Amino acid sequence: MNKVTSSIALVALGLVMGSGLTLLMDASPLKKAQDKNTESAKSGEGKEPLYWVAPMDPSYRSDHPGKSPMGMELVPVYKPESGSTAGTVKISPEVVNNLGVRTARIERKPLVSNIKTVGYVRYDENSLININPRTEGWIETLYVKSTGEMVSAGQPIYSLYSPTLVNAQEELLLALERNNGRLIRAAEERLKALQVPDYAITQLKKNKHVSQTITFFAPNSGVVDHLKVREGFFISPSQTIMSIGSLDEVWVDAEVFERQAPFVQLDAPVTMTLNYLPGNTWHGAVDYIYPIVDEKNRTIRVRMRFINKSGELKPNMFAEILIHGSKQKNDSLLAPKEALIRTGTMNRLVLALGDGRFKSVVVKTGRSDDNNIEILSGVEEGDSIVTSAQFLIDSESSKLSEFSRMEEPQPISEKELPESAEVEGTINSISLEERIVNISHGAIQKWKHPVMSMDFKLAESLDIENLKVGMKVHLAFVIRDGFFLVTRIDSLASPSKNTENSAKGDKK
Repeated sequence: MNKVTSSIALVALGLVMGSGLTLLMDASPLKKAQDKNTESAKSGEGKEPLYWVAPMDPSYRSDHPGKSPMGMELVPVYKPESGSTAGTVKISPEVVNNLGVRTARIERKPLVSNIKTVGYVRYDENSLININPRTEGWIETLYVKSTGEMVSAGQPIYSLYSPTLVNAQEELLLALERNNGRLIRAAEERLKALQVPDYAITQLKKNKHVSQTITFFAPNSGVVDHLKVREGFFISPSQTIMSIGSLDEVWVDAEVFERQAPFVQLDAPVTMTLNYLPGNTWHGAVDYIYPIVDEKNRTIRVRMRFINKSGELKPNMFAEILIHGSKQKNDSLLAPKEALIRTGTMNRLVLALGDGRFKSVVVKTGRSDDNNIEILSGVEEGDSIVTSAQFLIDSESSKLSEFSRMEEPQPISEKELPESAEVEGTINSISLEERIVNISHGAIQKWKHPVMSMDFKLAESLDIENLKVGMKVHLAFVIRDGFFLVTRIDSLASPSKNTENSAKGDKK
């Protein structure tokens, strides 16, 4: 009982696999071509096939009908209709409408190259002030406690005890006591050189009392940055206490790719948006283009300037930048960006040839803007291209292009001298099923080919039943689809068979 069940299961499995194989064959492009050619033959058109090919191996050809090495019937290939082009797809108007095919024209017009990038807000360094002491001493009181604190012009920021400042005040008092105008002016100039505020000098001359600490004030309004001291710190003239930056205007640094650098110009308008304030837009201009290319990222820094009266823009904010490029002087051949089909090795457009005919062509592209891309070669001005559903059409067109060599055969001819040669050799091995023969041959002078052993593929028109291992032969061959294809092979011991084994004279 188990044996019967197993037999039934195997039969069912065989039927399923057979049905699947049939479906796969029906779905293949070659099967469709075979069905189409069969219908044409049955319709009585009387066309003479150019040659036959194997359904599962398009490189296998024959000059007469028969079966392929896999045991399948060969497919006849007929001469294409007049006016047809390799890779051209013809679609009925109903299908074109259902696919929603839209077209556009290749136009020649100026290209506007806008550049999108990102940047960071930072201080306007022209208004950034570093606070450095003019003499060494100790900070008695620090009125600014943290980085980022807002200060106003004239606001006290720190007080300093310095023996040098004490001595300078005493020198002024001594000059006042002696009533020596020259010494008084010298003492006042020294205090000013040490950045002692005018109020302190006036108070000293009035009260005749030396202050142990001098208070210093903010020279302008802004934000405190790089605060590096605390109360009690000993400071010297070489040390920066803090920086104060104005936010009335800010800089934004961005980077553009090296290839985009020619499209960035000074004073070019710039639009900026921030995620921090959605819906708001700032308008500025390119202020400086740095002359150095980053060796790692291959980018160039661009500095932009923006008005910030409201103070909403803060240093280190992340911004999205759009640099508006100017129109190029020379017109370019442009196509809509949406029409371009990008692949890893090439770019393509689908041409609309009219009457429902379409063809995929390879193009070379250049620069681009928001909507268009420059076409350097592949199409001409005025050509109609497909901008929607082009991927489906391109797939079919590319498939037909792959099989275009089946539509226009290249006959084997000894006149093709650049790809043909003759040589003598000895047969080492023969594969009748694959029609492959290995031959040790002499040097081929026209190709500067040395003496060696190699495989040759025998043309279908040749009779190979009389070939034997060890036989010395004279053969003529050509290069076809990466194979050395033998078009004539003669036994040196039987010269009478020269005409029988000729690719031209053998007709079955």
